[in-house]
Amino acid sequence: MKNIFKIITLIFSFLLFFNCSEKVENIPLDIEINDFVWKGMNASYYWQSDVPDLADTRFSNQRELNNFTSSFNTPEDIFQAVRFQPDVVDRFSRIVDDYVELENSFQGIRLTNGMEFKLYTYKGNDTNVYGVVYYVVPGSDAENKGVLRGMVFNGIDGTQITTTNFRTLLFGTNTSYTVNLADFNAGNPTVNGTTINLTKEEFQENPVAITKTFNEGTNKIGYLLYNQFASSFDAQLNAAFATFQSENITDLIIDLRYNGGGSVRTATYLASMINGTNTGKLFSQEFWNEKVMKATNPALFLNNFTDQIVNTDNNGTIILNEPINSLSLQKIYFIVTDDTASASELVINGMSAYIDVNLVGTKTVGKQVGSITIYDSDNYRRNGLNLNPNHTYAIQPIVLEIKNANGENNPNGYIPNIELAEDFGRDDDTINLGVLGEKSDPLLDRTITFITTGGKYLLGKSSFSFEEKPMLDSKIMQPFSQEMYVENFKK
Repeated sequence: MKNIFKIITLIFSFLLFFNCSEKVENIPLDIEINDFVWKGMNASYYWQSDVPDLADTRFSNQRELNNFTSSFNTPEDIFQAVRFQPDVVDRFSRIVDDYVELENSFQGIRLTNGMEFKLYTYKGNDTNVYGVVYYVVPGSDAENKGVLRGMVFNGIDGTQITTTNFRTLLFGTNTSYTVNLADFNAGNPTVNGTTINLTKEEFQENPVAITKTFNEGTNKIGYLLYNQFASSFDAQLNAAFATFQSENITDLIIDLRYNGGGSVRTATYLASMINGTNTGKLFSQEFWNEKVMKATNPALFLNNFTDQIVNTDNNGTIILNEPINSLSLQKIYFIVTDDTASASELVINGMSAYIDVNLVGTKTVGKQVGSITIYDSDNYRRNGLNLNPNHTYAIQPIVLEIKNANGENNPNGYIPNIELAEDFGRDDDTINLGVLGEKSDPLLDRTITFITTGGKYLLGKSSFSFEEKPMLDSKIMQPFSQEMYVENFKK
């Protein structure tokens, strides 16, 4: 990707000043961030040609550009103004004022107490709100304090959670709060007197959360709960597949129900681990904006299956180099939900061109676009010359659409073979989430039964059972929780 960043820089420099006959004006300090935002978006934004104010001919010199950028009060204002139909077409481009925090989020580092939950209004009162814990990050304060999947709470620091105060109580500036647990009571929770004090801390989550094998008759089923495509844990991901190799699994379930995405490179590695017979074949293809595509070697937009993990840092130094532990599966099973997005969907889509892909759960998000991090430097990279020391703004614009080897993707999300929602008790008055990684988890149990019987429609709870949508999912409040990005590396 170094080559693409270099091309982006050259494209901008050429287009902005090609017809400029007068001396380039200086950029006033008070608009230098606005200037960076416009130039970064002009150079790489996927919908650049659809935004008149980003046109290559919009300004004939720097002075005209200065006049435009100075009309916006903040970098956020100009960024929003040059997006294409924000939150309708472009749902995922972002700007941040602290790129260190952004970089950390891509590697699973964030401020958290480790408790993930969904919020619902009471069945008998649409003002009062309660939460149901669905995931507890291993090693976090929540796990250490005994928080469990399926717990219900309706108060924070003794205050009832409502539709008007939930953001302040749960997502405010306080890093510590007391959770008031409650009995579910058919969707109208009542306080039970138990409290747990939780503290948020900077914590790095290992996304390779659970690796297990189930012996089911003649089937030896591997199971992996994988929560983020974070390249700093590629070695752990590869080690999980070494375990599957050693145990000679016949089938594999990859649980992506809470995986909002991450690195395209790591997605390619995971696909290569699932089926190592495709080495060298096309896994996915990227489509950038027209001027980047025209100026770039087409091979740089292709991501091929590989038999080797080669990761580098921002300076190009190799930090991980090891052979991929691959299986030769012709069928794969994914557990998915409406939290499953971007790089997770890329693996689903990319594998579907080669092997039989089966899904259990609920429809995925439908995010088929990816981004890069653009910094205020000479080549828009973190280690570029003249990285601006005056600020830590960066932009994370959508720069590409990604498709599989057959030129396919699905912006509406992928619909499972077996449609079954996690049971938060909204349709039968009883919460039944089970334990992740155990057959008490209804989605895992249904997937195992699907493997061993081939049956889509089974006795028990309806395959078409769907929970009422929650008022809020805590993962959505995490920055870049549904991101797919291309890292700064040379393909």
